Amino acid sequence: MNDKACIFNIQKFSIHDGPGIRTVVFFKGCPLRCYWCSNPESQNGKPEQMWDTQKNTHTTVGEYKTMDEIIAEVMKDEAFYEESNGGVTLSGGEVLYQAEFATELLRQLKAKNIHTASETTGYAKPEIFERFIEQVDLLYFDVKHHDEAQHKARTGVSLKPILKNLSIAIQHQQNLVVRIPVIPGYNDGPENAEAFVKLFNKMKITEVELLPFHQFGEKKYASLDRDYQMQDIPQLHTEDLDYFKEILEAQQIQCKVQ
Repeated sequence: MNDKACIFNIQKFSIHDGPGIRTVVFFKGCPLRCYWCSNPESQNGKPEQMWDTQKNTHTTVGEYKTMDEIIAEVMKDEAFYEESNGGVTLSGGEVLYQAEFATELLRQLKAKNIHTASETTGYAKPEIFERFIEQVDLLYFDVKHHDEAQHKARTGVSLKPILKNLSIAIQHQQNLVVRIPVIPGYNDGPENAEAFVKLFNKMKITEVELLPFHQFGEKKYASLDRDYQMQDIPQLHTEDLDYFKEILEAQQIQCKVQ
């Protein structure tokens, strides 16, 4: 295991990444290249330069931190976790990109009776994923498409290992939240909603969260001197996904729009 992990943010007092008040540790590096990604600075697994428009200068995104440094930082808010039934959430990027370090971090946090959660694309070897989820109390698992060709064309990776790991999480009776980031022109529309229904019924998934496309990351692409394929695409709102929600719920899949 590497003695350090590349981290690009440690966010305190989060209330949207699991129960209670949480600290979110953002791991840098992701094998996927989703063209709508709202955190493009998370894709590269190493520190990189990003233009800071407020300071009118370049700043370094990403820093190598030891296990002890991360634990010391997140444990500063232990009292808030206890009062709110909160804890620590790992995010990214893709946390499984640095899976060995992340798994050990979760193990040490659980040894301190800290509730653990993680967000993931599920893209990893099954044996790595299985060891990882043993240390996770709550798992947020994104499913970006139902079709292998479409998934590979727009994320750069196969859907097959992702669905394999989703099956593993279900088999382990993992406390699991399956999420669909709904992207205009990619996986939206009634036909895609119906295809997701078939996939989830086959996998016996009965609860899903929909994440409407937003433009929160738009300015980051210019700061990284990268093209942004979703430029000027209107973001979606909760009511825009009413049809999607209705299609899922008609097939006994409980659905919430975040």
